[in-house]
Amino acid sequence: MEIVPVSLGNRSYDIAIGHGMLDGVGQRLKDCGFGKTLAIVSNQTVFGLYGERVLSSVEAAGFKCSHVLIPDGEEYKDLNWINYILSELLKRGLDRKSALIALGGGVIGDITGFAASIYMRGIGYVQIPTTLLAQVDSSVGGKTGVNHALGKNMIGAFYQPRLVWIDIETLSTLPWRQRLSGLAEVIKYGVIWDAEFFRYLMEKTDELLSFVPDNLIHIIKRSCQIKAEVVSEDETESGLRAILNYGHTVGHAIEAITGYRRFLHGEAIAIGMYAAACLAVELSMLESHALPQLRNVLELYHLPFRVPADINHQQLLELMYRDKKVISGGLRFVLPVKLGSVKLVSVSDEGSILISLRKTDN
Repeated sequence: MEIVPVSLGNRSYDIAIGHGMLDGVGQRLKDCGFGKTLAIVSNQTVFGLYGERVLSSVEAAGFKCSHVLIPDGEEYKDLNWINYILSELLKRGLDRKSALIALGGGVIGDITGFAASIYMRGIGYVQIPTTLLAQVDSSVGGKTGVNHALGKNMIGAFYQPRLVWIDIETLSTLPWRQRLSGLAEVIKYGVIWDAEFFRYLMEKTDELLSFVPDNLIHIIKRSCQIKAEVVSEDETESGLRAILNYGHTVGHAIEAITGYRRFLHGEAIAIGMYAAACLAVELSMLESHALPQLRNVLELYHLPFRVPADINHQQLLELMYRDKKVISGGLRFVLPVKLGSVKLVSVSDEGSILISLRKTDN
């Protein structure tokens, strides 16, 4: 088992990474100081695969545990299903010492964390992410929330988990497209922080696409290390943490304009990363020869990089202005200045943004 600490004073916690760990989570929960009543939040698909193992482990450790299931899909990450979860917790008598277990991908993790943050003014929760994207990104750092029809993750809170328990065995049942979607966030870490890691991703394509366990553990651990380092320095995104949003300004708008149904999160972020790199070249912040390198790695991992031709660029721009990343009228972008280094920039030149969106098709 690999351990990555997230250092946040009295809110610190561990990210545990390994293979075949689900059956041991109950014993580990005994160290978290929870009361005896827990609830697993999941969806029917994931719970059908792993729910009984987690339940058995938790109950064997002396906890009383029930489960709450919501539908599978980004379109269900909203206030209606938050209300459903809260109602179920109240019916089942969970109290302020109780805790929630998020068993699933990013949608489950985000909505469970937000429910935990507001139930009885805050109870504990644990992340057991079952998708690669959730394991390398959304389960770590305490960003919780739900979507609104006018924007992604517009309603939420910073609320840290007490433990992140990553078992790569869960990836064996993950659909191929979901695996590739998760790799987009892995690539992001190479662009924003670690050029050597980016080169590793280029050199180890075959092994990573084959999901060899040792390679998987390596990229998950390195991704978590980078995010933990950033979050430990800037928990609530007042500065440095914003670099983790590389690709998200355009990516979130693409998700919103397509109703959160057409693209997986990582696919939208892949397009957003390339669009941001095109904008960096347009603003003379990035040498143009870096574009083929980024495009090449996205293609190697079968990820999209073009803004689809049927998406209206002006409408996409309008959606970007509704995002949380608007500061004083300017759109806040994370733009690469070289591989392994990015800069946070407020861009008010709409013409350059529109040109960069068109350039993704070149």
